[in-house]
Amino acid sequence: MRVSVETTSGLERRLTIGVPAERVDSAVDKRLREAARNVRMPGFRPGKVPMKVMQQRYGAGVRQEVLGEVVSQTFQEAVQSEQLRPAGQPRIEPHSIAPGKDVEYTATFEIFPTIELNDVSGFTVNKPVAEVSDADVDEIIAVFRKQQGQQVTAERPAEQGDTVIIDFAGTRDGEAFEGGSGEDVSLELGSGRMIPGFEDGIVGMSAGEEKTLDLTFPDDYAKEDLQGAAVQFAITLKEVKTLELAPLDETLFAAYGVEEGGEETFRAEVRKNMERELRNAVQNHVKQQVLDAVIDAHSDLEIPSALVAQEVDAMRGQMFQQFGGTPNKDLDLKSLLPDDMFKEQADKRVKLGLLLSEMLGKFDLQADPAKVRETIEDIASTYQEPEEVINWYYSENEQLAQVESRVLEDQLVEQLLESATIEEQACSYQEALATARPQQG
Repeated sequence: MRVSVETTSGLERRLTIGVPAERVDSAVDKRLREAARNVRMPGFRPGKVPMKVMQQRYGAGVRQEVLGEVVSQTFQEAVQSEQLRPAGQPRIEPHSIAPGKDVEYTATFEIFPTIELNDVSGFTVNKPVAEVSDADVDEIIAVFRKQQGQQVTAERPAEQGDTVIIDFAGTRDGEAFEGGSGEDVSLELGSGRMIPGFEDGIVGMSAGEEKTLDLTFPDDYAKEDLQGAAVQFAITLKEVKTLELAPLDETLFAAYGVEEGGEETFRAEVRKNMERELRNAVQNHVKQQVLDAVIDAHSDLEIPSALVAQEVDAMRGQMFQQFGGTPNKDLDLKSLLPDDMFKEQADKRVKLGLLLSEMLGKFDLQADPAKVRETIEDIASTYQEPEEVINWYYSENEQLAQVESRVLEDQLVEQLLESATIEEQACSYQEALATARPQQG
């Protein structure tokens, strides 16, 4: 086999590979002879079909099959002999594939870069420092009570936050317009569902009251024929509803997984979950700053475009599924979610993945079993049957490997933090979450 290597640009390589004709022809002949043992053909006894007939009937198809296998095999042999690490699939261009002649083709592909690790030290990390207060717990419990609350009729004028049942009829220059009317419409005041002034105009109205509002559609309204239009809405308020918070009782506690222990246990469980959320958010915030420092220290690292393209496709598929999309061969996802939406983040992910892999190898880090166990237990603590979840992780190799990878990454971050300047910033629970969350992802 003949192999020549050409550097076309950056990380791109082109292999020209020549394969002796005998390697292909002998493989085709062998496969045809094997097939002849089982072929049934009119005029011939089973297993007695002449090779000339087999060649005429099946030769082209078998040769095509063998060529595919030979190209795959010889490409792998060539990259190994030339000590190349392909990133992504090669682009194959055949030059000579005629029977009886040497096979020649070129394979164009990108290789993984040779990474020289730069010093990652002296960077500054901002770390929010906060505690979960009683007031923070009260605020979250109030949210839970709203979530489990119910709408009840209010015998008073409507206020912001109330839900009202209304009939309305819109007119423009005295004429009704499409989509401008409705009956028994449920509307939360302050939700912003309607055009400016509509919901505010209902505040203060009582059940049974009628009112006409003079309003103007926004200049950027979706329907062009109504943009900037002056209109009137005749409104009849039929009912005012307000949210009655769920009581602090066993029903509420059970809805959030606390079956025993009453309010004291419920509050303790809420606090524990908030502290876990705070701890994870701050850790992720710090970790992201460390990873950014790694990337900044290697800003000139060239990365394979093939890996970026794969990452873009993966991110596009994830986003499509997150929005409830289902696979459809007729749907052009690239038009719906173009590459530019993901390119920058994909570049960053690929570069970081290559750098972290190199650094883990350099530092010879191994996932600490105790930290793996701690991480799994932390995940499991959010479920009703933690022990079952722990056992499941240890029985699923793929899931366990993901946790080990995460722990390894965290151990590397801890090592890099030793040379960083950590600036702690005292803040409230909500401020800490607001600071940390934009960094996650």
